[in-house]
Amino acid sequence: MTKTFKNIHSKLQKPKPVVLVIAGHDPCGGAGIQADIEALAATACHAATVITCLTVQDSVNVQAIQAQNVALFSAQIQAVISDLPIAAVKIGLVGDMDLVPAIAAALDNIKQRYPQAPIIFDPVLAAGGGTAMSHAQLHQAMCDELLPRTDVLTPNTEEIRQLSGETVLTAAVAQLLKQGCKAILLTGGHEIEYQNHEKNMVYNRLYTQHGEISCHAWSRLPDTYHGSGCTLAAALAGYLAQGEQLKDAALHAQDYTWNSLCYAQQIGHGQLFPDRTLRL
Repeated sequence: MTKTFKNIHSKLQKPKPVVLVIAGHDPCGGAGIQADIEALAATACHAATVITCLTVQDSVNVQAIQAQNVALFSAQIQAVISDLPIAAVKIGLVGDMDLVPAIAAALDNIKQRYPQAPIIFDPVLAAGGGTAMSHAQLHQAMCDELLPRTDVLTPNTEEIRQLSGETVLTAAVAQLLKQGCKAILLTGGHEIEYQNHEKNMVYNRLYTQHGEISCHAWSRLPDTYHGSGCTLAAALAGYLAQGEQLKDAALHAQDYTWNSLCYAQQIGHGQLFPDRTLRL
């Protein structure tokens, strides 16, 4: 008996939202583009990926970075946005000064075509092992050209201090909001400037131009993790692409990320890899 396959589901089901990911490639698969793809799959989104740079890295640290050719980078983005309906954009490692104007131009083009698509920017400045993946000039270029185009910035406490030049976290948040980004999800806040906080908890705060609108506490886990920031930002982009409001999307992204860390695996010799195959 001959069986004929009929692609019924593709005709009846609504297509998955498309999230354009602009980020670096990690050959060990713990962070970068692969982390983004996995997190977006868990939020039922389709990831369209354009790589900013190739890296030589493992689960311990980064040894080298090679930036993408600017013309090829721009052509790849143009090919994607001309064909696929973009529901959100997630930016990770920029890696090179020459790519900043190209990213800014691409974001302007995307906003013209898809004005409702939120821009999520995870400002990766250093590897988990401590190696710098950025520098002061690049920080300034990102602040000048990318922050005004960003809907949600997702820095940790060290990244927000480097980008803003401020040591006090509340001042750092105010400075970056002043530079144009619409919201900031600040992760890892357990600083002494915040009173009545337990040391065994991690506090993530969501800020907009109206001030702090949410704060969620998560039990501090004992290990270090490769690609946790990528996971959070990609999941946030995914939930926003699905139509969730910012407060809900931020909470769901944190919940997903924390659970992926709880089930992280020691695959290499360094940091643990989050299990992003979980689907909440």
